[in-house]
Amino acid sequence: MTATPGGPLSAAAPEGGALVSRPKGAGQPRRQPPLQSGARIAVLILVLGYLLLPLLAMLEFSTRGDYGSRNLNSFAAILDNQNLVDGIVTSLEIAVLTVFGMLLLLVPTMVWTVVRVPRMRRVIEFLCLLPLAIPAIVIVVGIAPIYRFMGQNLGAIGASPLTLAFIDIILVLPFAYRAIDSSLRSIDTATLADAARSLGAGWPRTIFQVIVPNIRGGVLSASVLAIALVLGEFTISSLLSFNTLQVVIYLLGKRDPFVAVAVAFAALVFAFVLLIVITRVAGGDRRARPEAEEAAA
Repeated sequence: MTATPGGPLSAAAPEGGALVSRPKGAGQPRRQPPLQSGARIAVLILVLGYLLLPLLAMLEFSTRGDYGSRNLNSFAAILDNQNLVDGIVTSLEIAVLTVFGMLLLLVPTMVWTVVRVPRMRRVIEFLCLLPLAIPAIVIVVGIAPIYRFMGQNLGAIGASPLTLAFIDIILVLPFAYRAIDSSLRSIDTATLADAARSLGAGWPRTIFQVIVPNIRGGVLSASVLAIALVLGEFTISSLLSFNTLQVVIYLLGKRDPFVAVAVAFAALVFAFVLLIVITRVAGGDRRARPEAEEAAA
């Protein structure tokens, strides 16, 4: 509204008048300085080069043929090598056991700590991060007598390479803890748990039906890290004389390096694809949550 002395009131100007006028440049996209945009592009190129160049080199080496030709014989030979197939199956089984064991150990412990004993949060964090400070060779030296006892007294179960899942669960704790902890900090875990408990839900139902769906992104990230660690672990399985994927690749590389590189390339591509799929699933869950809240409102 505007007015002049002695005159009638009139409607306000479309731009809101002098007191409420829009700031200059409002509503226009902010342009980034050329130097900042160039730095981001340069960093992106360096990261992509660091990730893609080794993969391209592995693909080029594994597809070499006679007289400069290209073929996929190395990839076709993967299924013809029974030791290699057994190593792949063994590593995948260890990965599955590691993921389930890590989640069953870590998720209830972290939720209980946040809800009931928040003072113990630092202690749990210290214990989970401790494997980062212990070299793998030290872990093997300390745990080798236990595996020797298991192999001598527990028969086929104690001598099975699947028992490596116990060590892999310990090794993956630092990475899985960070992934799950970031998701727990993004929600009000205590309020959700108290609400579920007040409605009559027990602790197992509260954790797996109320808390876990809200931290699905962190759980999926922790699972990817566990799978990547198992597929790339070599030191412990080699020193304990178990034929996992990396051990078989190492032994195969002495006889047929082309097939060994082909298997390593396939394992890396599998890890990348798995990471992309899980990122899409977790991202879709985050986008669907605000829409569900708006619909409920």
